[in-house]
Amino acid sequence: MANAMDSAEDTAAIAHQAAPEGAPAQASPRPDSLDPKAAEAEIAQLRETLAHHNQLYHQQDAPEVSDAEYDALKRRLLALEAAHPQFLSAKSPSQTVGAAPAEGFAKVSHAVRMLSLGNAFSPEDVHEFEARIRRFLTLTPDEPVAYTAEPKIDGVSLALRYEGRRLVQAATRGDGSVGENVTANARTIAEIPETLPEDAPALFEVRGEVYMAYEDFSALNTAQAEAGAKAFANPRNAAAGSLRQLDARITAQRPLRFFAYTWGEVERLPAESQSGVLAAFQAWGFRTNPLAKRLEGTEALLAHHALIEAERARLGYDIDGVVYKLDRLDWQTRMGFRSNQPRWAIAHKFAAEEATTVLEAIDIQVGRTGALSPVARLKPVSVGGVVVSNATLHNEDYVAGRGAKGEPIREGRDLRVGDTVRVYRAGDVIPKVIDVDLARRPKGVRLWVSPETCPACGSPAVRETGEAVRRCTGGLICPAQAVERLKHFVSRNALDIDGLGTKQVEALYRLGWVREPADIFTLEARFGPEGSRVERLASLEGWGKKSAENLFVAIQARRRVALSRFIFALGIRHVGETTARLLARSYTTWEAFAAAMRAAGGPVERRTEQADETEGAEKPAEEIPVEDNPAHAHLLAIDGVGRTLAEAVLAFFADANNARALEHLLAHVAPEPEAAPAATDSPVAGKTVVFTGKLARLSRDEAKARAEALGARVSGSVSAKTDILVAGEAAGSKLKKAAALGIETLSEDDWIALVGQ
Repeated sequence: MANAMDSAEDTAAIAHQAAPEGAPAQASPRPDSLDPKAAEAEIAQLRETLAHHNQLYHQQDAPEVSDAEYDALKRRLLALEAAHPQFLSAKSPSQTVGAAPAEGFAKVSHAVRMLSLGNAFSPEDVHEFEARIRRFLTLTPDEPVAYTAEPKIDGVSLALRYEGRRLVQAATRGDGSVGENVTANARTIAEIPETLPEDAPALFEVRGEVYMAYEDFSALNTAQAEAGAKAFANPRNAAAGSLRQLDARITAQRPLRFFAYTWGEVERLPAESQSGVLAAFQAWGFRTNPLAKRLEGTEALLAHHALIEAERARLGYDIDGVVYKLDRLDWQTRMGFRSNQPRWAIAHKFAAEEATTVLEAIDIQVGRTGALSPVARLKPVSVGGVVVSNATLHNEDYVAGRGAKGEPIREGRDLRVGDTVRVYRAGDVIPKVIDVDLARRPKGVRLWVSPETCPACGSPAVRETGEAVRRCTGGLICPAQAVERLKHFVSRNALDIDGLGTKQVEALYRLGWVREPADIFTLEARFGPEGSRVERLASLEGWGKKSAENLFVAIQARRRVALSRFIFALGIRHVGETTARLLARSYTTWEAFAAAMRAAGGPVERRTEQADETEGAEKPAEEIPVEDNPAHAHLLAIDGVGRTLAEAVLAFFADANNARALEHLLAHVAPEPEAAPAATDSPVAGKTVVFTGKLARLSRDEAKARAEALGARVSGSVSAKTDILVAGEAAGSKLKKAAALGIETLSEDDWIALVGQ
């Protein structure tokens, strides 16, 4: 529905091939001899067939085919996806293990979310990690910073809840907020204690990783082969499949192990440091990783990383990096969390894998915002055990050998079709072409030039001043943008409509049945009387009766949706998940948000006033824009919303096509109010707080994080809706404006006294 989006999301949308190395022989006809339409149809049919057999095998224990027949179907799917990577999907049976236990396992809401970790890939990243910590906590250069460092296990996350010191619940990570109840299965793992000792807290949730050692994995696959059963692809998949068995007796026969390394909801902690809690885990009967170590400073971390990487092959289990965590728990508390990861921890991944191959073509992919992204089509090559045939090329400057500021990259060497190139991938990062071997460049290869028209609709493709990407100007007439917007709308972090994946959206769009989001919710009604609806959808190639029934059920379940998800699903440029939550919590209802955006309509009006000085900077204040329009001011007052983002949001609502599409959609979908998080016993819960001037005892980031944790809304500017201004040294115009408006003003000491350390 939007004409633009975050460029990072455009890049992340690039599909890339990742099939296991050494795939079995291909069936006839050869996959690469099929045209895309025929390949897509066969892939869709194979996926539905395999999903059916997965459900019978994993959920109902009633297989209809032999393992040999199943494996032949799986090999054919792998070969087709390798030959036609544009159809690869993360939900494909080739990329998953078993089947989601839709009814087999009860759902568990995590009292404390299970978050992911940020990644570091170089020593520079690790040094910057510590620099951020020092800035956030305002530490002096000579103050030591201690960490725990331990291997990052490539397994399955598990949360173990003990009440009255007895194991009462075990849950998988799931989506971080809701996981699956696998308590009976966890009880079969010998390294998970049933009870905790008397000195342990009565309520404590231990978290860690379930994994399978190489030796045990090999023995399991041998036993599977002897029993005529299906072999597992790798230890992680074997661990995941074993833990998620509906019959705990099967799990009990699998050699699963467990490392404890963190915690969730607790009554109290047994120590004041990360390393101290790990020691307590050991005393309680849990295994912790023997390579976990308390270290001071980044040089010690890097040395330990090198040691673990050197020992990696001899450990006997899979790891993919080393996790660093601040050791002091009070510092962890002060630093808090971003939207989906802690500020005080990072995963330092092992060195990227590299390989050399031939650049066979440079294709253009049109994103949902119209961004034209060049994609490298490569001669398939194994990179760290994964076959790669596509890689990102970012934008036209990257292909030309120029960086974001026009500086040379790869020493100015451009990329051309026919070149021998170096490709790398690190962890889950999309493969990337990093260099070219000019000595092996064939004669006569032509300079690559970005197209000036959209390959999908023929509209002019324009690169605006200051933009890194060229964009199609076709807007809603561009089929590529329309399809990508629909894919985004139904994606997991947006409306999450199960059964509407890439293939299904593209097919429904081609047929003209779904052209805008509202069409999804009228699809069933437009398909005729009861009974014929399912039959009509099931008659399409790649669909079946069950998948059609499930889709209609999934659509009905999304007629009410959280406001933050709804805003994110609209695909407004620059509005990611975090920003969508900020907007939802600030306006709380769709009606309030939409009314404010419509009231703000038209160009942003600007005047200037003297700015407060930047914290810690010794430079003169500069003129900054200030909004005359109250709706503009409110939007910009949300901490984390800058002018570029605000203008993108206002432009979205000012567009007549978007207005019509929203009107159609809101006739079928009701965004649910989203209250701002509030700590009810906090003196600042629900209040709007602004920080200005230089703070002496807290960094600005820490002060904001603390206020938000207590339920306050942090704003970047003073308005009539501001409740408290916290003024540090040399506060400027914000202090004057607060005084004029009669807003309560606190010193830094007053603030700390009010909210506590």
